[in-house]
Amino acid sequence: MSDFSSLQAVFKGDLVTPEHVDYNDAIARWAINAQKRAQLVAFPKDAKDVSLIVNYARDNKVHLAIKGGGHSTAGTSSSTGVVVDQSRYLNKVEIDSEKQLGYVGAGCVWADVDKAAIEKGFATVGGTVNHTGVAGLTLGGGYGWLTGIHGLVIDNLVEATVVLANGDILTANTSENSDLFFGLRGGGCNFGIVTQFVFKIHPQRRTIFAGPLIWTPDRLEELIKVTNEWFPTQKPNEGVMHNFSKGPNGPVIRTILFYNGSEAEGRECFKAFFDLKPAMDFSAEIPYENLNGMINPAVPHGKGWTIKGAFYSKFEAATLKKMFERITVSSSGEHETMFIVEYHSVAKMLSVPADETAFVRKDAGNVIFIDSWKTNTPENTAIGRANAKELSNIVVESQKALLGENNEGYGNYDEDKTQESNIGAVKSTAENLFGDNYLRLQQIKAKYDPQNFFANWFVILPATA
Repeated sequence: MSDFSSLQAVFKGDLVTPEHVDYNDAIARWAINAQKRAQLVAFPKDAKDVSLIVNYARDNKVHLAIKGGGHSTAGTSSSTGVVVDQSRYLNKVEIDSEKQLGYVGAGCVWADVDKAAIEKGFATVGGTVNHTGVAGLTLGGGYGWLTGIHGLVIDNLVEATVVLANGDILTANTSENSDLFFGLRGGGCNFGIVTQFVFKIHPQRRTIFAGPLIWTPDRLEELIKVTNEWFPTQKPNEGVMHNFSKGPNGPVIRTILFYNGSEAEGRECFKAFFDLKPAMDFSAEIPYENLNGMINPAVPHGKGWTIKGAFYSKFEAATLKKMFERITVSSSGEHETMFIVEYHSVAKMLSVPADETAFVRKDAGNVIFIDSWKTNTPENTAIGRANAKELSNIVVESQKALLGENNEGYGNYDEDKTQESNIGAVKSTAENLFGDNYLRLQQIKAKYDPQNFFANWFVILPATA
């Protein structure tokens, strides 16, 4: 379908072009540096609408991007060509309590899922920032506060509806198009556009214990000592995040605690942390649906953002102190730099066989490095990426003895690889991310997207005969 007027005649959703009153809102993203001026933003009403847009972009040889939550800092959910934006209409959540399944539109954010599920007494693994899109987090793997109990997001995915590069609409699960289902669970948007996800949901208590403790920098060594003593005995229903940043009054450490139970139980669980007597304690028993919104104030829409990730096995205070000193220098004037160390129990995740999903499972935790800035310029983007890269290099160097030379980090926490233009570099970075699964993914790519139409995220090159 190469004619725009023909597309307009059959497309049920909204087609927004640059002269449209909604255009600026349509191209807005969480990260202002990721915004691009699209020729066309299409808001489909169903999978058939998505198929029409795919055919239109393919026939006109126009670049296509897929937008759900719009959280990509590399601009992969934006395009100067065509954008399929599922957030306007494909944003419904249906909870089937009897089957314990959640049917989730690909335009949803995690807040939609958390609220709909807990109303029926259920939850599933979701993003720790609840204005993140369901689609991007899921297709990249998906860590969350419930990972210790229920694994990754993809471990709870039971089915997906997918629009392929040729416009066909397929169902993918363990028995139907199972090879595609393997690729979707960690392989990103390399194989098609998912329009609906079906997740396992689990009974969940209505309130949990969570919240931040605030520390001054001089408490870092004591805090890490307690953390390293707690971490090896961590239970599946416990989690911690340490957030290091420079606040209005100077450097600050925020420790977010999570316990899937009552406040009394949670305070007993984290007694060693409380015995350190934090400067401030904002932890409390809160509604479950508020859990994944706790970090939101630190990551608002409308700024420049860049992120990068790395894995860690164990942190020593000296390494974290070096990183902390680095961000107090880079967080000045235009830029704010921070990093977050996640402590999620990974035993449940590691219980899934390595060859079951595209996602490569590691017995390691995540660190995410974040830089933000006020003014959207190429210079600020370059500075932000350099700040994040410098921090990640410190971690990679400190973890070599434990994790080896190659520490690419969690794909959803990394954008550098999408910036490569050299095909050899693209191949090598995807190989690093997918490891032993890469050759298998190339075969799946050749079957479902042989022309590499979907090539926005850790690009998997189709296998050649």
